[in-house]
Amino acid sequence: MQSNESVSVSAALPRLIHEAIARNGGWLPFDRFMALALYAPGLGYYANDSRKFGHLPQSGSDFVTAPELSPLFGRALARQVAQALAGTGTSDVWEFGAGSGALAEQLLDALGESVASYTIVDLSGSLRERQRERLARFGARVQWVDALPDTMTGVVVGNEVLDAMPVQLLHFDGAVWQERGVVTDGEGFAWSDRPSTLVPPFEGPFVPDTVTEIHPQAEAFIATLADRLERGAAFFLDYGFPESEFYHPQRHGGTLMCHHAHVADPDPLVNVGQKDITAHVNFTGIALAGQDAGLDVLGYTSQANFLFNCGLMDLLPPGDLRANAPVQMLVNEHEMGELFKVIGFARGGDAAFVNAPLGFSAGDRSHRL
Repeated sequence: MQSNESVSVSAALPRLIHEAIARNGGWLPFDRFMALALYAPGLGYYANDSRKFGHLPQSGSDFVTAPELSPLFGRALARQVAQALAGTGTSDVWEFGAGSGALAEQLLDALGESVASYTIVDLSGSLRERQRERLARFGARVQWVDALPDTMTGVVVGNEVLDAMPVQLLHFDGAVWQERGVVTDGEGFAWSDRPSTLVPPFEGPFVPDTVTEIHPQAEAFIATLADRLERGAAFFLDYGFPESEFYHPQRHGGTLMCHHAHVADPDPLVNVGQKDITAHVNFTGIALAGQDAGLDVLGYTSQANFLFNCGLMDLLPPGDLRANAPVQMLVNEHEMGELFKVIGFARGGDAAFVNAPLGFSAGDRSHRL
């Protein structure tokens, strides 16, 4: 049975999007549809009060992220953050899209007094309230903002934040590229393509009927972060590929995916506001955006390599199968270990950090970007 809130969302959010389509001449680019579906105030998936994060569908959750799987994820990441704080001479941590607050809690516990302030940038009012409850014991060291300041220093972390940034969809008919958008179809929605000058940032080849994504918002976010970060580092963990793999002919259907009750489906046009919408990250575009804006690329590797480099194995409690089993999901190749990647950036910092960042000490794949 649907809750009163989900019934309300299922009626009000589509109506809001239909109105936006009408105001835009009957057609809405997919990135604007995705932005409304996820972030429309009070109605979008990340703006409403439904539970998102949890281990099982019985909890009412839709998916689980690495910090919810095991606290050892945050403790391992904390070792890289600690090195970056010391190497850049900073004491502030910034987290984008803090979700349930689990990663913030793990980092604050592990880093202790080396963190003067922990600032969460999150647009979701409902998630902020849950984060405040979870992190109350850290007092005034934790604060929330809904936009970047003009200048900042410190270490930035973002786990599964880039994949939730709206993407534009492109369709190749075998001769030309068109932008894919959304139109009204009765009370629902349907796809519709329009001529466009947009093309993927890769020469191909592309097979006819390819549908793929481009990521201007994520890349603009990295460029803006680079503009504001006076000194510090940034680490982003997410699922994705370098450009040559992202636009490989075998991936001709794109990477757009939805998540609800721990089940994935490829159709973002149904149950709008009641499920997550994501796209894999083109890490080549992310790296170039940071580099072009003046950041140094510290490294790029798989999540498994990164966590091993940060001493994950040393953190495992010996003989504790209950604690060790979730860690397998973090690092196994067929789970999160290979699909998820980590990219690091820095501005400033001593040579010991910039030339030898802990998380990329073995298995760095920057040459593949």
